[in-house]
Amino acid sequence: MHWLECTRRGESGTVLTLRPFSVPEFDCHSLCFSISLPISNHFAAMLCWGNARDGQLGIGVERNPVFEPRMCHVFSGRGLREVACGGQHTLFLLQDGSVYTCGSNSCGQLGHDKAGILQLVGALDTQKITMVSCGRAHSVAVNEQGQVFVWGAGDGGQLGLGAAETAVRIPRLVKKLCDHSISQVVCGNQHCIALSRDGQLFTWGQNSSGQLGLGKGETGKLSPSPVKSLAGIPLAQITAGGDHCFAVSMSGAVFGWGKNKAGQLGLNDKQDRAVPCHIKFLRSQKVVYISCGDEHTAALTKNGGLFTFGDGSRGQLDLRKYSVIKIISGGDHSFLMYSSEQCPAAPEDFRVFHVGKSLSPINHDRLNSWRLKLLYNTDANVSKDIVIQLSSAACWNASFLDQSDDAHFKTNPKISGIDLNSVRMLFETLSKPAFAGVQEQATTSFESLLIPQLPRSPPDVEAMRIYLILSEYPALQDSKNYIRLTIPLAIAILRLDANPSKVLDNWWCVVDVGVFTRMVDMYKSIVVYMLTGGKSVPAPMFYENYFMATLRLLEKLHKVNLKAQHVEYNHFYIPDITTLVDIQEDYLKWFLSKAQIKVGSSPSQSNLPPVNLCAFPFILNAQAKTTMLQTDAELQMQMAVSGANLHNVFMLLTLEPHLARNPYLVLHVRRNHLVSDTLRELTVYSDVDLKKPLKVIFDGEEAVDAGGLTKEFFLLLLKELMDPVYGMFTHYKDSNLLWFSDKVS
Repeated sequence: MHWLECTRRGESGTVLTLRPFSVPEFDCHSLCFSISLPISNHFAAMLCWGNARDGQLGIGVERNPVFEPRMCHVFSGRGLREVACGGQHTLFLLQDGSVYTCGSNSCGQLGHDKAGILQLVGALDTQKITMVSCGRAHSVAVNEQGQVFVWGAGDGGQLGLGAAETAVRIPRLVKKLCDHSISQVVCGNQHCIALSRDGQLFTWGQNSSGQLGLGKGETGKLSPSPVKSLAGIPLAQITAGGDHCFAVSMSGAVFGWGKNKAGQLGLNDKQDRAVPCHIKFLRSQKVVYISCGDEHTAALTKNGGLFTFGDGSRGQLDLRKYSVIKIISGGDHSFLMYSSEQCPAAPEDFRVFHVGKSLSPINHDRLNSWRLKLLYNTDANVSKDIVIQLSSAACWNASFLDQSDDAHFKTNPKISGIDLNSVRMLFETLSKPAFAGVQEQATTSFESLLIPQLPRSPPDVEAMRIYLILSEYPALQDSKNYIRLTIPLAIAILRLDANPSKVLDNWWCVVDVGVFTRMVDMYKSIVVYMLTGGKSVPAPMFYENYFMATLRLLEKLHKVNLKAQHVEYNHFYIPDITTLVDIQEDYLKWFLSKAQIKVGSSPSQSNLPPVNLCAFPFILNAQAKTTMLQTDAELQMQMAVSGANLHNVFMLLTLEPHLARNPYLVLHVRRNHLVSDTLRELTVYSDVDLKKPLKVIFDGEEAVDAGGLTKEFFLLLLKELMDPVYGMFTHYKDSNLLWFSDKVS
């Protein structure tokens, strides 16, 4: 048996617990309160109580309030599915999709002209309704196609019809939402909030306290407006209080906005919020459901714990041996259902997929459904619906959650909360010939919609899973898709602000080696592809940007690897560069660009990319780096000689030839004291002098150094330095190698 407990807001702002009671004759899911409560498919009995002055209880008009729960047989045998209660009216949704209403009809909120009498809403008779909700004096219904119908008071824009109307007495379709399949709609006093199956959030109506979540300075909206600040987050549930709203993500992140004068947002202050704010206090609590009253909020956790806040109260409700399984909040009161140890039950979890009321995750069943629809249905709307879901970051982010030990609840800047093995398995299925049509739709959706819309600053870490998911898409490794998909994904990653970019780096640090290696190899292949012509680049003007984005992403991965040590450093080498690029020419251009000196390309090098590969040394192998170092040495030498010659010309013009500089590094040494003389000579020269060409003069000898003396000098010097007696080097017999002696400091 399940139990019901009711609480209401006390005058001092505390929460008072009224008497608990049980109803042994009926299961708890077949109770009706003065708020919305889902009804089990197996029960049609209903209890009701409260104000019945306008007939809102469905038992006729009664002058006095109904204090004791009363049996209502009006829907016996009909299969009651859902009940929603407004200020003074009630909506009843039956299993067959029909809607009945009763109560006050002052603004047409009943959808018919029979005030105080329970009556079918005839205008919805042709629709199969799956969800209903009520505001203070307006009503909303959603059909199985995800279309939204509204009626009642509209003076605050809460109907979303594009104009403020005092009363709309017949249900009307919200045309602004026709392109979006809506899964959930909830109402506040004079505003509405809707969640589409592709994860988009819309609000409309009054915005006196920021309850629309559209930002500061925004006025009320007469038609649905997207809440962009939550884009990409896989939302599981939305709910609204009087003038505040909440949303819960698939991994238990809680966001609240709107009125906060009583602390109903749980932010430890009383300041209204015009944009959704992350309730960090609840992040680690595994929240699965939230319910809002007029100025208070209750959050239910997976283990049956309850947090309440509003009117100065905040804290976990201690139910001792009881476990809460459902919470419902009214205007100034709350209901909770809990189970005892003798009859345990799990809390209602909105994160569990419910057809028609949930975000649409992308899985094998859905892929197969799309395959069949494309195979047997030529309707253009079918392809359109598939593209909408495939291009939804929220749908992808809601898929592949790591369910092992509730790991996705631990999603944070260091844990992604997704199972990349599941991602790979789904993409392997998508790559099969039978799913070619769906894969084509996916590639098109990624190219034209999903990747271009990825934000610079995702609103939460859950919205960043898409970057890991897309990286596993096999089509990215096809050279035909480098320009369409792979490079644009790199650009989107590089566009991230500092904090989300760091989050992605953290996630890359803990992915499997195979995941990281595939990504490195993929972008290494693009470098070779671009060097060999990049024939598919539609606009040559973008060539440099594409090439630079590829190299910068490899650089980002290289920095991650320095920390994570996924692969050896030489795994980033691209050997083909030595044959495809003139390293000497590339280094000279890079050096001159660093010095901000612009030079024209030689005819032989006119087809080379303007990107300088020497700026990314981690992709160069030993051969390329040797060439680069040799080029640098020659360049430094020429600059030192040119500097000396220029100085000498200036000295001649100023008639001070005695200040001339030698364009060579001249060493005066004695054959019998070669090492000591060499060290003495080197100490008197500056760093610039050491870059000049070397000439050696042996004391007492007339020979002019044309190269031969320098060679002889090095032969004699090295022979003496490597002599074991000298002690600078040690010979290791095992390897037959020489290395600096431990005695050399």
